[in-house]
Amino acid sequence: MPGKHKNPTISFRVSDYERRAIEANIKMGGMLKKDYFIRSCIYNRVCVVGKKETIYPLVEELRKMQEQMSALGEQFEAEGEIVMPEEEFADMQTDYLHMLRAVIRMLDGAKYLWEQDTGKEQE
Repeated sequence: MPGKHKNPTISFRVSDYERRAIEANIKMGGMLKKDYFIRSCIYNRVCVVGKKETIYPLVEELRKMQEQMSALGEQFEAEGEIVMPEEEFADMQTDYLHMLRAVIRMLDGAKYLWEQDTGKEQE
């Protein structure tokens, strides 16, 4: 069907300066814009500044994951298997994997908060 796309679209607005900087990076990378954006969003490091507004949604997602994992664990202990449609289980597995990778990237970006400066001698 014309005009109908299978995958969702993500869009955002940028300033002229940001657009030109992005386009220069794309040109130097020698890839399609869509590939550049996808790789940038998935593989670039993100430095998160901890504040209540950014941490709370993350904590809520992790709480939901913990509740669902606990329920699955209880079901597995009681029945010896997890009773869930295979597609639903695969979707949950994919969602959790992406969430955990995002958490790891965020923690990696904030590790300067707890790592000691390696250039200084430890006493």
